[in-house]
Amino acid sequence: MIRGLYTSATGMTAQQMTIDVISNNLANINTTGFKKSRAEFQDLMYQYLMDPGAPTSESTRSPSGIGVGLGVKSVGTQRMFSQGDLVSTSNPLDVAIQGEGFFSVTLPDGSTGYTRSGNFQRNSEGVVVTAEGYEVSGAGTVPDNATSISISEDGQISYLLPGTQAATVAGTIEAVRFANNAGLKAMGGSIYVETESSGAPVAGSFGDDGFGRITQGFLESSNVSVVGEVVQMITAQRAYEAASKGINTSDEMLSQAINLKR
Repeated sequence: MIRGLYTSATGMTAQQMTIDVISNNLANINTTGFKKSRAEFQDLMYQYLMDPGAPTSESTRSPSGIGVGLGVKSVGTQRMFSQGDLVSTSNPLDVAIQGEGFFSVTLPDGSTGYTRSGNFQRNSEGVVVTAEGYEVSGAGTVPDNATSISISEDGQISYLLPGTQAATVAGTIEAVRFANNAGLKAMGGSIYVETESSGAPVAGSFGDDGFGRITQGFLESSNVSVVGEVVQMITAQRAYEAASKGINTSDEMLSQAINLKR
């Protein structure tokens, strides 16, 4: 049996995973606050016909042995939390985080989710919510007749009411960060939830040490680079083709062996 058949098949499967990840990155290139992912791989076990250092005679040993690798496997898809570009929107409830940190939101089941997407709105009761309708922790309520909504760098939301000159504070957006952002679990809808790998959330205030600051009237765009993703896609495609050539070559070798005539 030619090992190359199975080894090449693992290579094709791995490159298919790469294409799947790249496709998701490119599909979300215009998703606010989206963070790209990267597929990661490890080589599989090795089959040793001769171990390194095995004796080859009474006085000599093999310096490297004879080992054959059995392919590759996927071990993870790491999410890259590099800063995305800030895009001006002039919408007073649009905010972007410059630096570390997440917004904390309340999910429908009562649990807590975290997001970098700051395209906030008001619901029918004036509560500041995400585009999905999740309440933003600490943001408070902004009345329908409020004017001159202002959000400071530390996340404090204030507004003016008609006929008044003194600003009213609605609340302060809560800031949260994690020891390992890559360990967060993506749930869709630009929402992440904590896991044992991410560590427990550390609450704080935007602008403090370890936290970024809020910029009003801007949104953080996706950190996906089209050029970079296309280059990786081409590389994955060529690697997929090379692995398929290994299967074709192994098949031809088997065919020739079967058709040998005495």
